[in-house]
Amino acid sequence: MLTNAPRGTKDILPDAVGAWTHVEHVIRDLCARYGYGEIRTPMFEHTELFQRGIGDGTDVVDKEMYTFSDRGDRSLTLRPENTASAVRAYLQNKLYADGGLQKLFYIGSMFRYDRPQAGRMREFHQFGVEALGERALRWMPRSSSSRMIF
Repeated sequence: MLTNAPRGTKDILPDAVGAWTHVEHVIRDLCARYGYGEIRTPMFEHTELFQRGIGDGTDVVDKEMYTFSDRGDRSLTLRPENTASAVRAYLQNKLYADGGLQKLFYIGSMFRYDRPQAGRMREFHQFGVEALGERALRWMPRSSSSRMIF
């Protein structure tokens, strides 16, 4: 029986969960104030999504993705980032149908096969925002995303 978590991962124990919950609450509250809706995407996607979204030849795609074949011999990858998944969900679920601006945010685990070192983990937690739609390019220069940072 294995008694240690996999290398590059960490348990979040009861004494730390309260701090994590607080940070997540602050993020959700801030995003709601600026009109962002939370999106939750699968922990894994078809590998091609990241190859196209991040780009073949990048270190992430070539060296750092956790990729495996399922029983149907389809190539799947644990998400190394969430932008590609958010865009896929936007398109697949036709969130563009109203022609407006979709402001989305996410919080979740991401995975990269990297040599664990100080401050870098194979499973890490990331928060991000995405503004998608026809109006996104006109909206971005004066966006609320920039104001959220400050």
